[in-house]
Amino acid sequence: MKKLISHWYLFLVLGFLLFAGLVFVLCGENSIIAVHDNLDLFIPQYQMMKDTGTFWAHGVQAPFLGGVSRDTLPSEFSLSTVLYMVLPAYPAYIAGYFLKILIGIFSCILLAKDFLGKEGTYGRCRPLAWVLGLAYGALNVFPAFGIPFASIPLVVFLVRRIYQDPSPKWYGALFFYPLVSYFSYFGLFILGYMAAALLWMWIKDRKFPLRLLLALAILAAGYIACEYRLFGTMLLSDEVTIRSTMEAGSFTAGEIGKTIGEVFARGMFHAESVHTFLVLPVCVLYFLYVNITYLKEKNVRGIFHDLYNLLMLVLLFNSVVYGIYYWEGFRGLVEALCPPLTGWQFNRTVFFNPFLWYAAFFLALKGLYGQGWKGGRVLANLLALGAVLVVVLSGSRYNDLYHTCLGQAYQVVKGRPIEQMSFGEFYSEELFGMAKKDIGYQGEWSAAYGFYPAVLEYNGIATLDGYLGFYSQAYKEAFRKVIAPALSRVPESREYFDTWGARAYLYSGTEVSIVNASRNYQVGEQDIYIDTDAFKSLGGQYIFSRVRLSNAEEAGLKEVGVYTHESSTYTLYVYRA
Repeated sequence: MKKLISHWYLFLVLGFLLFAGLVFVLCGENSIIAVHDNLDLFIPQYQMMKDTGTFWAHGVQAPFLGGVSRDTLPSEFSLSTVLYMVLPAYPAYIAGYFLKILIGIFSCILLAKDFLGKEGTYGRCRPLAWVLGLAYGALNVFPAFGIPFASIPLVVFLVRRIYQDPSPKWYGALFFYPLVSYFSYFGLFILGYMAAALLWMWIKDRKFPLRLLLALAILAAGYIACEYRLFGTMLLSDEVTIRSTMEAGSFTAGEIGKTIGEVFARGMFHAESVHTFLVLPVCVLYFLYVNITYLKEKNVRGIFHDLYNLLMLVLLFNSVVYGIYYWEGFRGLVEALCPPLTGWQFNRTVFFNPFLWYAAFFLALKGLYGQGWKGGRVLANLLALGAVLVVVLSGSRYNDLYHTCLGQAYQVVKGRPIEQMSFGEFYSEELFGMAKKDIGYQGEWSAAYGFYPAVLEYNGIATLDGYLGFYSQAYKEAFRKVIAPALSRVPESREYFDTWGARAYLYSGTEVSIVNASRNYQVGEQDIYIDTDAFKSLGGQYIFSRVRLSNAEEAGLKEVGVYTHESSTYTLYVYRA
C-alpha cells in the first residue's frame, strides 16, 4: 500500500487520461470543440485534402478561395497531418489532443532526467516531473499546433544530449524532430535560440561548439525536408500574396509597454499558459528568494550564472518582442532586412513562454524539495497538483474538455443544450448532404453567408470564400469586388478586410459580422449586399445562407431550396446566381 501511495502521480496522470478519454468517446461528435482558428480553419483543410486525395499531390489546387495551391496547406510530413490521413476528422482531432498530452509528459520527463541526472536528484523529484509534465501537456493552447507546443522540451533535451554526448542517434532524432513541430510558428525561433546558445557556449567555454553548429544545420535540414512545400512557396515563388498588404498596426510607446506587461502576466490566447494566479506568484517569490540569497552571500556573480534567472530573462525577452512587433518602425526594419519575412509575425516568440513558465515553476518547486523543512516536499506536490487543476478547470477558449463537460452538465440541469454548437452540429454533415443531393450539386463554386465557409469546405462544397493567411493578392482584389457593396457600408469591415484579408468572407452590409456559430441565431430576414456579376465572374453559382435573403431577387439570386435536419441547428437557404 505504501508503495502504491508513493506512486500517486502515476494514478493522477492515468486517471486524467482515462477520464478525458471517456468524456470524448462517450460524447463523440456531441463534444463542444472550439471554433475560432480551429473548426473554422485547419480541420476543413485536412478534410478537403482527404476528400480530394491531395495529401501527397503536387501541382494541384484545394477547392477553396477559388482554388489555392495545395502547397500552402499543412505538410504531409507532420504527425498532425498523418492523423487526418488515417482517421476521420473527429477521431483525428481527439487523437491529436491525447498525443499532445503524452508528448508533453514524456518530453518533460526526458528533460528532467537529463537535467537532474548529474545531480542524482531525479528520483526524488520524479513526482514533480510527471505532474508538471501533465500540466504542461494539458495546456489548452492553439489546437492545430498543440503537438509542436508540447514537443518544445523534447528539442531542448535533444540539443542538450548532442552538446554533452554527440552520438549519431541524437543527431538522427533531431533531424526527424520537425515531424512534431512547425517551422513558421516554432522552427525558425528554435534555430534562432540555438544560434544564440552556440555563441553563448563559444564565449563561455572559449572553444567553438562545432557539435552545436552541426545540430543547427541538421535541424534546419530536417525542417526543409519536412516542410519543403512551405520553403518552395516562400522562397521560390514570385507570386505577390496578401502578406504584402497586411497591416499589424502601430502602437504608441504606452500601448507597447502595456502589451508587454499583459503578455508577460497573462499570456495570449493562442499560447494560454494560465500561469497568472498560481505559477506566476510562485515564480516571482522564488526569483526574489534566489537573488536576495545571492546578495546576502555577496555573490553578485551568481545572479548572472543562475539558470532560473536565465529563464526569467528569456520570458521577459519574448514578451518584449511581442510588444515591439507593434512598433511599425521596428517591424519595417525587419521586413527591409529580410523581405521574405514581410507580414510574418515574428512576435511568436511568445509561443515559447508556456514552456518557460512551467520550467521555471519546476525549478522553484524543486527548490522546495531541497529544503530541510519536511513540509517543503508536500507543499511542492500540492502546488504542482494545483497547477494541473488550474489548467483543467480554466474555462479558456481552447479547453474542449471543460466546455464539453459543462455542456453535458448544463443539459442535465437545465434540460436543454448549451448555446455553443457541438462538433457535429457545427459541420452538420447530414443537412448539407441532403441539400447537395437535392440541388444536384456537382462541385460548383459557392460561398457561405451567416456561417463559416469552413462548414461548406468540410462538406465537400468548393468555395470562393475562405480563411487562409497566405494566398494571392490578386485573388483578394478580385474577391473584394464581390463584397465591395457590403464593405462600403460598414467601415469596420472594410478596414478589417483591407488591412488583413485572411478571412475572405461574404460580409454583412448592416453589421460588423454576420458569421455566427451560436445555436440560437435570431436574425430574421436580411438584405445581402453583394456584386453578383463579380461573384459570377469568379465562377460563383451558389450561396448557402443561414439567413433568408429578403432582397434575393433584386440581388440576382434565386432561392432553390430551404433545408433543415434534426441533427442540425441550422436552417439552410440555398440560392443560385
